[in-house]
Amino acid sequence: MTRFFTNFYRDLKVLYSLAIKRGRGATAEERLESFYSGQAEEYDHFRRQLLTGREELMSSLAPEPGAVWVDMGCGTGSNLELLPKEGLAQLQRAYMIDLTESMLKVAEARISRNGWQNVTTRRADATEPWGLEEPVDVVFFSYSLSMIPDWFAALDRAYEALKPGGLIGVVDFYIARKPPYNIRSKQSFSTRWLWPLWFSFDNVFLSSDVLPYLERKFTEVKLIERADRMPYCPFFWKKTPRFVFIGRKSS
Repeated sequence: MTRFFTNFYRDLKVLYSLAIKRGRGATAEERLESFYSGQAEEYDHFRRQLLTGREELMSSLAPEPGAVWVDMGCGTGSNLELLPKEGLAQLQRAYMIDLTESMLKVAEARISRNGWQNVTTRRADATEPWGLEEPVDVVFFSYSLSMIPDWFAALDRAYEALKPGGLIGVVDFYIARKPPYNIRSKQSFSTRWLWPLWFSFDNVFLSSDVLPYLERKFTEVKLIERADRMPYCPFFWKKTPRFVFIGRKSS
């Protein structure tokens, strides 16, 4: 019972940030820091309920010996804990990249706690050159792409960073085009109207062009589309659409 109330209190702090606090600032960096600074420590518990599909994403990106990975918009760095320990250990290097200092501090504590010798953090803008020392085998965006206003520039940087034949992975919220692009899932008018408005209050930008752009730049390996209910909204009639995309850079 104590654990229940502890977790509920943590979730309330996050819900306060989502519903009331809002991110404020003149730049994307300032808005992100304003939004996440008060919830960074409580982020993981609530996001496990809200951000589904991360397990499917990580299981689709099987680590290969000597590979270099990038978690772009890593947040607290919890995505790498979804990999088998032996899989993570055989990577040459994993970069956790984020623009928000408060989230990177939590990620660095996670690296230290787990004793990851081949994982490092880097503070960088996803839309600018990342300054990595080597080309990479895998880049993935876990619910971070929709928080980047110029998301297309972030995907361009990912394409540039990847080796020929490298993989990109994205799991995120989205809305479909009307009519659906390439015979994808059809969404109602209310879905396509409600969720961009809802998420925009937290500077999350849902776009109907994300999937078409991904498929234009990368060869599709896997695509999963589904909708889930929002946590703490059991009677809300609208489910939130989301997708998991795995693509390969042409070799």
